[in-house]
Amino acid sequence: MRKWKIALGTAVALGAISVASVHLLDMGNLSLNAGTAGAAPAPAAFVMPVPVVSVVKKTIPIYLDYAARTEPIRNITLQARIPGYLQEQTAADGVDVRQGDLLYKIAPDDFQAALDQAKAQVQRDTATLDYARSNLGRGTELAKSGYLAKDGFDQRTSTLREAQASLALNQAAVRTAELNLSYAEIRAPFAGRLGRNQASVGTLVSVAGTVLNTLVQLDPIYVTFNPSETDLAEIEQARAAGPIEVEVLLPGETEAGQKGELTFIDNSVDRSTGTITARATIGNGKFTLLPGQYVRVRLHVKQQADALMVPQTALGSSQLGKYLYVVGKGNTVDQRLVSLGPTSGDKIAILTGVAEGDQVITGNLQKIGPGMPISPLPEKPAT
Repeated sequence: MRKWKIALGTAVALGAISVASVHLLDMGNLSLNAGTAGAAPAPAAFVMPVPVVSVVKKTIPIYLDYAARTEPIRNITLQARIPGYLQEQTAADGVDVRQGDLLYKIAPDDFQAALDQAKAQVQRDTATLDYARSNLGRGTELAKSGYLAKDGFDQRTSTLREAQASLALNQAAVRTAELNLSYAEIRAPFAGRLGRNQASVGTLVSVAGTVLNTLVQLDPIYVTFNPSETDLAEIEQARAAGPIEVEVLLPGETEAGQKGELTFIDNSVDRSTGTITARATIGNGKFTLLPGQYVRVRLHVKQQADALMVPQTALGSSQLGKYLYVVGKGNTVDQRLVSLGPTSGDKIAILTGVAEGDQVITGNLQKIGPGMPISPLPEKPAT
């Protein structure tokens, strides 16, 4: 009897719990329905705004690019042409000089004395010649009248010729002495820049034995480079059409600061490297380039018309190659594999993959992918 009462009580309790659960569930549904009825509608999906530019056609220059090195057109060692003591250095180390500027002076006293002596000899020989000429004139008259023997006449003629020869000899000595005196002043044979002085004032210099300094021509200047033999045909074809313009870029430069012209191509290809030596002559009025610098040169060999240009920043890379993101149908991202052509400034030519007028995406490239909806933002025209 006791077991039956316990079982009955348990059943009553379970029933009560069941009713309470149903009641709570109904209340929860009512609360949920009430909350849903009062909420705002869900927001629309976010669409990524992206800057875009149009693919444009333009004519661009085609360059061949090479590493190069600058060389002076003239680079000489300054030496004395006469022996003597170095009296003065009139141009400071490292200065830019013009042709004919005085650079060094050698003590001129000995050479001035030699010039004075040679001039005195000329004066003496001139007087001797005058006398010999007059004496021969008198002898001619005497010989006609028979008062002068033929041997005496011949002697007077010989004396005149000796005097003429002596005068010519000493006149040459005067010119030599004048040259030696002029060599006491060492002047710049061309415009350029001096180096470091190598002989102090007071040094006894010898003929072509003592180095005084160096002088280097800076304007214009050579730039030497080595095109490959595969480029030679294209270069020669461009030369046949006219002079080839050459641009020089210093390390770190993106725009050429100096320009010149291709002036020399060697007559044979180096068998060991497959290259040929070429040289351009570059104007260097501001002395930006110095001999021995490493630079880059660009040879303008032709023009390419109707090149499809896009910003280089729009390019992406994958295992399949280079690609561009283009605005597709319904403002979605369309990925295009492309092949690349030459560059021009910050733009690059596209050979295949896009057409003129396509809208190329240039920003937020890491946040988008093929098929994604986008909001194109066209590039604003420059003002």
